[in-house]
Amino acid sequence: MNQDRPQTLIDAPLGEASSYPERYDASLLFPIERAANRAPLEIEASSLPFVGGDEWWAFELSWLDLRGKPVVAVARFRLPADSPRLIESKSWKLYLNSFNQTTFADREAVIEFLQRDLSAAAGAPVTVELFGVDDAALAPRAMPGKCIDEIEVDIDRYTPSPELLICDEGDVVEETLHSHLLKSNCPVTGQPDWGSVLIAYRGPRLDRAALLRYIVSYRQHQDFHEHCVEHIFVDLMARCRPQALLVMARYVRRGGLDINPWRATPGWAPELPARLLRQ
Repeated sequence: MNQDRPQTLIDAPLGEASSYPERYDASLLFPIERAANRAPLEIEASSLPFVGGDEWWAFELSWLDLRGKPVVAVARFRLPADSPRLIESKSWKLYLNSFNQTTFADREAVIEFLQRDLSAAAGAPVTVELFGVDDAALAPRAMPGKCIDEIEVDIDRYTPSPELLICDEGDVVEETLHSHLLKSNCPVTGQPDWGSVLIAYRGPRLDRAALLRYIVSYRQHQDFHEHCVEHIFVDLMARCRPQALLVMARYVRRGGLDINPWRATPGWAPELPARLLRQ
């Protein structure tokens, strides 16, 4: 990992043919500055309009114990939204696979290596938890709130269109809505990224049909998961000015990893992670 120069998508391993490493290699991690993607939204690192984090789950983590016997685990990683860098997903997968033929004394040693390397790449502390493959924490749950997907609407916009958002300033409510129709595309390969999005807010009532049209408008948008969530947050704040807002996306797993960013006004945070059945 070279942090002496800015990382760009041209240098990223995503979309390139890759050989999977045989031994532990922290240099596989590929950090990307958040600032470049935040600039079009006028988000400054010195005054972020939100708090939040990026929760990653890894389902393909294994290493060898001191007798050479494989150990498998599921990992949860949490990056703070104010970290200067995110980590490109394919490089993360390659890095995790470099543990496969590497010997570690115990689970605590694995956690120590993961926390050290990922924190260095992100430029901020990353927390790591390991779970057994049958752990109850992995059981799926339904997203809270009201699903808006059954609303009958005509849709003809498939790139982000914040002007679609409508709210009733004379009717202040507190509610939680969600949709499973979120889709965006990888900014490097163009591969589809499928997800569900939750919007909890206190403020002028959102027109649900308009909100659904807006969510679907990301269907042909190319961006990282994290920045799609930030885009939605910024648009909702600008168009409807809620007193409190939480936007959380649960993206479908790809390559053994799923990414679940959330952004909120200070004081708001998601409840216990809602792992969805399709994740």
